[in-house]
Amino acid sequence: MNNFLFVLLGLISGLAGGMGMGGGTLLIPLVTLFLGVAQKEAQFLNIFSFVIMAVIVVIFHIKNKLIDVYPAVMFSLFGVGSAVASALLVRQVENTTLRIMFGIFLVVLAVIQFASFLINKKQKK
Repeated sequence: MNNFLFVLLGLISGLAGGMGMGGGTLLIPLVTLFLGVAQKEAQFLNIFSFVIMAVIVVIFHIKNKLIDVYPAVMFSLFGVGSAVASALLVRQVENTTLRIMFGIFLVVLAVIQFASFLINKKQKK
């Protein structure tokens, strides 16, 4: 049953990630809730799968000439630097604290998305 859930959750997060929604916002809570995976391990699974998916997507975008190289390189350099720093920081944080922080992040993200929806809806009138 666990293998089936891993495949199903991988498909769901891949679809969400492929549409630009960030598969981790789905994958991490689903893996921790339904499979009982610890928060740090769930985040590792997310990052590992993201790296593989990102490489494939970048290849497609380069092939379709959809990437402006300079901003992509600048974003990547600073993104990698902050990723290394946060990975070192996460080693010092307990799973429970990390889970609470991720939950708060999701709630804040939901509020921002909802507010953005309301603002856009109001501007269209």
